[in-house]
Amino acid sequence: MGTFPGSGLAKGLAITAKTLTRRADTQQYPDVAPQLPPRSRGVIALREENCTVCMLCARECPDWCIYIDSHKEEVVTPGAARTRQRNVLDRFAIDFSLCMYCAICIEVCPFDALYWTPEFEYAEHDLRDLLHERDRLGEWMATVPPPPAHDPNGEPAKEEQAAARRATQDLRSPGGTDG
Repeated sequence: MGTFPGSGLAKGLAITAKTLTRRADTQQYPDVAPQLPPRSRGVIALREENCTVCMLCARECPDWCIYIDSHKEEVVTPGAARTRQRNVLDRFAIDFSLCMYCAICIEVCPFDALYWTPEFEYAEHDLRDLLHERDRLGEWMATVPPPPAHDPNGEPAKEEQAAARRATQDLRSPGGTDG
């Protein structure tokens, strides 16, 4: 057997004694701001001018915590045969009391209207105040960090490749600058 009665208790007390001698790693949160990772998830911000009211974020949200209202507006283009219609955003709200911070809404947005911000201090005394409307969501855009730098050893962006291809075609064309 090799174990004596109370050996488990002795091991537990040894671990406790070892832990008691170590310095605590407690962060004094309200007084000292925590060091968060650079792209941490806090609250979702809205860039209103990028939103086309496609409703993808609201449809894909598993919690149904995104509320969007809009109306159609006629856009008259000079010289066009008929007027066009575009959606105008009336209301965009996220209920953070329901949100599970899964980032599906940010991933499915084709127009980069939603972003993560590292802000996490938005607690409220009343649960109803966690429903953030578009003006409050727009205020969070000031805290969105810039995107990470492009990896110099990585593949160039498609836009850069297309611009380089266009530049070489312009140089090879008969009207190019290489004379």
